Amino acid sequence: MAALLARLCRAAPGLRAARLPLAAAAAAFPSLRRPSALPGSARPLSFSASELVRAAPGPLQPYLRLMRLHQPAGTWLLYLPCTWSIGLAAQPGCLPDWQMLSLFGVGAVLMRGAGCTINDMWDRDFDKKVARTANRPLAAGDISTFQSFVFLGGQLSLALCVLLCLNYYSILLGAASLSLVITYPLMKRITYWPQLVLGLTFNWGALLGWSAIKGSCEWSVCLPLYLAGVMWTLVYDTIYAHQDKRDDIIVGVKSTALQFKEDTKQWLSGFSLAMLLSLCMAGMNCDQTFPYYSAVAAIGAHLAHQIYTLDIDKPEDCWKKFASNRTVGVLLFIGIVLGNLWKQKDSKDVEEPLENRFLQSRLQRVS
Repeated sequence: MAALLARLCRAAPGLRAARLPLAAAAAAFPSLRRPSALPGSARPLSFSASELVRAAPGPLQPYLRLMRLHQPAGTWLLYLPCTWSIGLAAQPGCLPDWQMLSLFGVGAVLMRGAGCTINDMWDRDFDKKVARTANRPLAAGDISTFQSFVFLGGQLSLALCVLLCLNYYSILLGAASLSLVITYPLMKRITYWPQLVLGLTFNWGALLGWSAIKGSCEWSVCLPLYLAGVMWTLVYDTIYAHQDKRDDIIVGVKSTALQFKEDTKQWLSGFSLAMLLSLCMAGMNCDQTFPYYSAVAAIGAHLAHQIYTLDIDKPEDCWKKFASNRTVGVLLFIGIVLGNLWKQKDSKDVEEPLENRFLQSRLQRVS
């Protein structure tokens, strides 16, 4: 054992000397430092929107970020009111039209992207002064105003192609929303209620989805659904606006967050109650069933928890609460679909006894 220790001690200087070329090689070739970075090694795959944008070709990335493809929460919030309307317009006992859901999904991506492009073109000077938005492509100088204008034209042209796939009533109804899309970014300079204008814009699909299926709007259903969406937008976008309230004061733009201040939770509670009542009215006017009202109750509980636990002075908590509103929209869509399928079950329960009575009466006559 002593001989072995002595031999190792004599070999130690050689080992230290051997480490020096290896360290120099590692410094010269950083990819050799971690085995996971060796050529041919598999990188972990990620299918998140932000990873897909980062994986896109370099010249394309500023345009994808301009249309907020890396932040899909807003696209979901635009798309979900469309799904509600399409679901409510389905025939009793039937699933929603999946082709129409897909078409509106494409339209939501394009129109949300166009809206973000218009917003950034209006706000490029403001965005430079706000830490959260200073790295947006226009504010950072990654693309020019002219390039963004051409890109906007492309998005609107594709969105028009989607719109032309609908009936004439829906084409006119969809075109009417363009004025809201263009003027919304200006509202923060004029009024403390830009979130209301955003609600009117973002929930247009609550009208358009029904008309795309039925050929016109049933206002007793569509208007309460539209109002519910507007109230919902006032909830989540007021929460979102609290992230930027300090910067907004410095820059000089307005929002409901600055209007409500410490009374925000009371206002959000009022908007949530109005949303729930409007959803109940829309459900009653199209003969919705138990699953639908269960979903509305679950939405009420979600909003109550969201508002109760909200910390308006913590931007990270505001973002978390804002993003959780996708759950609200998905819950309602599921409730609409299940409620519509439940109608078939009810109709069978009623029709089968009637058929049995008819057969019995026929048999009695024959006998």
